[in-house]
Amino acid sequence: MRVSRSLTIKQMAMVTAVTMVFVFVFCVILLFHAIQQNRYNTATQLESIARSIREPLSAAILKGDIPQAESIIKSIQPGGIVSQADVVLPNQFQALRMNFIPERPVPVMVKRLFELPVQISLPVYSLQRPVNPQPLAYLVLQSDSWRMYKFVLSWVSTLVTTYLLLTLMLTVALTWCINRLIVHPLRRIARELDALSPQQQVGHQLALPRRLHHDDEIGMLVRSYNLNQQRILRQHEELSHNATRFPVSDLPNKAFLMVLLEQAMKRQQSLALIVVACETLQDTAGVLKESQREMLLLTLVEKLKSAITPRMVLAQVSGYDFVIIANGITEPWHAITLGQQVLTVINERLPVQGIQLRPSASIGIAMFHGNLTAEQIYRRAFSAALTARHKGKNQIEFFDPEQMEKAQQRLSEENDILMALDRNDFAIWLQPQVDLSTGRVKSAEALLRMRQADGSWELPEGLIDRIESCGLIVAVGHWVLEESCRLLSAWQSRGIMMPLSVNLSALQLMHPTMVTELLELIHRFRIRPDTLFLEVTESRRIDDPNEAVAILRPLRNAGLRIALDDFGMGYAGLRQLQHMKTLPVDVLKIDKTFVDGLPDDSSLVQAIIQMAHSLQLGIIAEGIETEAQREWLATAGVEFGQGYLFAKAVPVDLFERRYLDPDGHQGND
Repeated sequence: MRVSRSLTIKQMAMVTAVTMVFVFVFCVILLFHAIQQNRYNTATQLESIARSIREPLSAAILKGDIPQAESIIKSIQPGGIVSQADVVLPNQFQALRMNFIPERPVPVMVKRLFELPVQISLPVYSLQRPVNPQPLAYLVLQSDSWRMYKFVLSWVSTLVTTYLLLTLMLTVALTWCINRLIVHPLRRIARELDALSPQQQVGHQLALPRRLHHDDEIGMLVRSYNLNQQRILRQHEELSHNATRFPVSDLPNKAFLMVLLEQAMKRQQSLALIVVACETLQDTAGVLKESQREMLLLTLVEKLKSAITPRMVLAQVSGYDFVIIANGITEPWHAITLGQQVLTVINERLPVQGIQLRPSASIGIAMFHGNLTAEQIYRRAFSAALTARHKGKNQIEFFDPEQMEKAQQRLSEENDILMALDRNDFAIWLQPQVDLSTGRVKSAEALLRMRQADGSWELPEGLIDRIESCGLIVAVGHWVLEESCRLLSAWQSRGIMMPLSVNLSALQLMHPTMVTELLELIHRFRIRPDTLFLEVTESRRIDDPNEAVAILRPLRNAGLRIALDDFGMGYAGLRQLQHMKTLPVDVLKIDKTFVDGLPDDSSLVQAIIQMAHSLQLGIIAEGIETEAQREWLATAGVEFGQGYLFAKAVPVDLFERRYLDPDGHQGND
């Protein structure tokens, strides 16, 4: 197949036209600039000549000596610049004219365009000037227009030559670059397609021309062509084999997937539908051998299986698309975390029969909400995957933008907390616990603090809730336990046996490795177990007391002390009194909410104290802020208390200076 007019000729003609216009504008600007500069220089020379004869000329004009004035003007050395000199009286009467250079014709258009000739007018005053002098006459000098005309012709000829050379050079350079960048790849593609036989046309794949075109329109053209060819080939294969699933993997196909989805919809089961569109499987079509593509597909399937739990279902709905039914996922951030895990395993370097690949994928997520059909959630997930594909490789998108925003905010909070741990932006501060009868500090409670942007340390509102919602309460809680054990070890090496209380959330308590990790910390730091009090707080209710007993009993048997924090609230409330006898607890902490009402409203506090005494448990009252509260609690038999009446939480070094003397003994408040 031949072309009637080469693309190279068309592009060269267009480049030449554009270049000529722009270079012409450049040359015109340069010409006018040069001429204006020459006009300025000529005017400066004329003014210098006029000033050299102004004083003798004024004396001659004042005397009325016309021959003397003519003689003075004749003394001007024109030097090829001055063509005419005039003396004009103030009433515009021309008193004297002197021509130096014969006038030669200059085109009228040139005179108008460049404002020729150049002339200056200099007033001539009396030698003895009054306060407000009036000029005797005006000396007008005019330059030679022919000289300026020759200057213009010289510049025009130079610029025309430069203009043509620049146009030629830019045309050749730009045409060569465009030819190499666009025309050659397109010509190669056109010749390859023209040479295809009818048998080769179905499923034919173009090779991407160089890495230079991987991300531009030519690369997009090649990939689009290859993709369409793959779809045509797949349709031919489906018609010829009438297959219901893909031969290289034994995953469920789309029909089976839709059945599972419909069943989940009927049960109103919470789930997320995750579409994994693997671009690498598409891009390697026609590049890898069939055996290599099968090996790549099977390897990716195994990686996807390793990233999901047994409750989830993995299906293959096309040669390049996989779908995960993530049962039990209710929060968007859980779904995006799973999506990130899938991307992590897919993006690992993968050797396929001597070829190193780094696969990529786009992930779309649709969360199940009520009144959705299986087809609707399926289409939503694929729509989200298409949006992710348009944004680039290895992107994750939700069908609902609001869910994407919530998930990203949740992951951002998680990242901030992890970064704070890495940067040592967390610290434990100590609040003293005081013997209410003597006022001596007997123990302390470790409280979490976080470094703020201004360098201060505080506990931001809602920080604990955010840590728990991010699922990091176990990691942060373990860090607090480790720092507390390290502090107790340092104290006990100095002979200080002051107990230290550490908060333990119910989520942390229920973690399967919590007991073994805590006992390992006690063994590693060699601390006395009875100096560590675990204050069990709640982020959720523990409805099964037997489960709590099974967790707390080994800790209690190991010598640790257990305190029920915020007693009177939540699962540790009075409504759970029937479980109190079964819990291995040493201390009850009365919640600040009840202490605030003392001494006026004391009925609930009296009941808690009586119950604690009957169970032979120690009591600590939280949030004591007034002397009246302290006196009432001490009289009622409460041994220990803490609150702003005694001290706020302070850094460890300040606590040691205040309450521990240099000899290693506990000091007074």
